[in-house]
Amino acid sequence: MNSVKTYTLFTDQDIYLFKEGRHYKLYDKFGAHSVEKDGIKGVYFSVWAPNAEKVSIIGNFNNWNHKDHILFPRWDGSGIWEGFVAGLTWGTLYKYAVETPRGEILEKSDPYALSWEQNIQAASLVSTTWYEWNDKNWLKNRWEKNSLDAPISVYEIHLGSWMRNSEDPDRFLNYRDIGQKLIPYIKEMGFTHVEFMPVMEYPYDPSWGYQITGFFAANSRFGSPQDLMFLINELHNNDIGVILDWVPSHFPGDANGLYRFDGSHLYEHEDPRKGFHPDWKSHIFNYGRNEVKSFLISNAMFWFERYHVDGLRVDAVTSMLHLDYSRNEGEWEPNIYGENVNLEAKAFLQEFNTAVYKEFGNNILTIAEESSDFPLLTKPVHDGGVGFGMKWMMGWMHDTLDYFKEEYDNRKYHHHKLTFASMYMYNENYIMPLSHDEVVHGKASMIYKMKGDEWQKFANLRALYVYMFTHPGAKLLFMGDEFGQTNEWNFKQSLDWHLLKYPVHKGLQTLVKDLNHIYRYESAFYENQFNKNGFEWVQADDLENSVYVYLRKGKRRDDVCMVVLNLTPKALDYKIGVNAGTHWEIIFNSDDERYAGSGVKPNIFKEQNEDWMRHSKSISLNLPPLCGIILKQKKDKKYKLQRIKQHKR
Repeated sequence: MNSVKTYTLFTDQDIYLFKEGRHYKLYDKFGAHSVEKDGIKGVYFSVWAPNAEKVSIIGNFNNWNHKDHILFPRWDGSGIWEGFVAGLTWGTLYKYAVETPRGEILEKSDPYALSWEQNIQAASLVSTTWYEWNDKNWLKNRWEKNSLDAPISVYEIHLGSWMRNSEDPDRFLNYRDIGQKLIPYIKEMGFTHVEFMPVMEYPYDPSWGYQITGFFAANSRFGSPQDLMFLINELHNNDIGVILDWVPSHFPGDANGLYRFDGSHLYEHEDPRKGFHPDWKSHIFNYGRNEVKSFLISNAMFWFERYHVDGLRVDAVTSMLHLDYSRNEGEWEPNIYGENVNLEAKAFLQEFNTAVYKEFGNNILTIAEESSDFPLLTKPVHDGGVGFGMKWMMGWMHDTLDYFKEEYDNRKYHHHKLTFASMYMYNENYIMPLSHDEVVHGKASMIYKMKGDEWQKFANLRALYVYMFTHPGAKLLFMGDEFGQTNEWNFKQSLDWHLLKYPVHKGLQTLVKDLNHIYRYESAFYENQFNKNGFEWVQADDLENSVYVYLRKGKRRDDVCMVVLNLTPKALDYKIGVNAGTHWEIIFNSDDERYAGSGVKPNIFKEQNEDWMRHSKSISLNLPPLCGIILKQKKDKKYKLQRIKQHKR
């Protein structure tokens, strides 16, 4: 006897929008929902399986028997199966037993489950995302923190390896325990945002979370949905924004996951040239299928709405947009125009960005991890763009790391690797990433990418960070890079926090902290970081000395900082052109003893009224070796007086 009763949460409008690909809150309908029918409490289940012969609920309440609780197919051709089971409550373990036309019984976890069991069976749990939030002040004002006119400095974190249980290093910390340690650290270091590598449920630790099976489930390795919400709530109440890595590009072929969900290629593209990823041995979503678009955009909405996140960094966008990504000739099929752009994926990303920005406005960020020169990624959809808020500046990252790996005598031949970014840095809204991908798989840790002996390695890295934090664009630094982690990142263990007892590591950490504070509080470094008014080269062509000089400018005419990089291991007396009537003071020196530098104090030892570097005046600096210096233009007293008078009027 079937113990399932008829029940529905779907309206005709829901079904219409779902089939049109424009239902963006499917999590309110699909999955397991605690409800009451005829005065009896229980759980309503619904799942999309249009090619199934039969769908049953199996779980710990019926000994995993697929004959007792059979769902009802909707009459409207939507492919949805649904029904009500009395007496079930939160914590119930369940799966869907999907019978295919070939007679297979596929045991599938719920694509919309809010929690998953953390074991090899990976059953779904009847759960809830109810939480008593108290981050209203943050949500009300977060547009100021997520604005392109604001300083955005992101600390990228893998929750399983940032820090482990000190008494048992094999044990993960809970979301709440992580918060107790992470929040004071982020505040002290001055980062404005954290970015969590995927917190969605995934089965395979070595995937780092990028092979997701439970797209709506908080990762149970670290606690419950409410534990994750507590962490986000506390971050917000400490003025720290939260960005999540989101993976709409592919999913694994686990038997209980989305692959062949009802015996057919339901979520993945049927054509392996579009539906199978050769590098990651995973399956690619069918972006041309309306119901799949509704699933993915609903998933993005879910993390913004239910978990109050401030941004989504979209993983592997390059692989989504290019039909020939990692494919040889003959292994891909051009689009209708004979080109390699995946038009369905592009349309999906445009719709995703349009939907989330329409719902949440400029309170949130969407960020593309994209390594090609695909045009207009961060331009509005109505202007032909893809609609992202920002894009990772992968070209800058590769050129910069290549330069700092060079021997000092060779750097003059690669000088313009550090100037090339200025040719395109305003084409998109860029975030400058030194991410987890750069410190794994034999690429070496950041400190061991640098040239020279130990002192030179740290001096190089300090100078690189000065260049990064003063270059136009938002910033992203992977955990451990801030103190010079020596080993490559290992997802199986904690960062090597013990290194901070050594002055060179502690000094590097202090430098990053100070650079964060300069970036946040010197408006010249962020007010115009995405427009051409914010940057000017003073000296870009001194190949022989490997010196770079540039200005960063705020919105006020006298809000100007100058950055000088000496990227050779020799001290220099260096003349720099400046405008007449300007006066400068040194506010930062990466060679300071505070940062475990040599302690050579740079000074402005000469000012001359002579034409130099296309300017009518010059100043001379003594530059320590392998250093980054920041100077600030002193306020023009006449201009300041005019401003005061205007204000009084």
